[in-house]
Amino acid sequence: MFPNLRAEMARSDIDGITMAQLIGVSAKTFSSKMSGKTEFNRSEMFTIKREVFPGHTVEYLFTEEESKKVAH
Repeated sequence: MFPNLRAEMARSDIDGITMAQLIGVSAKTFSSKMSGKTEFNRSEMFTIKREVFPGHTVEYLFTEEESKKVAH
């Protein structure tokens, strides 16, 4: 999930622990959010955008992966 956020984190050399600390959750909780098991709330999304990636939109950062379509 969130391939754009993952890519921007990698480009900026920011790990999940750092992001978790930024939004005030555990590393495990951040991992659950990144995998789609739990959801980011609006405050978390805007904090990440404002504090870490101000040059990107929330929509870009939190676009979910499109499911792979199987041709029949």
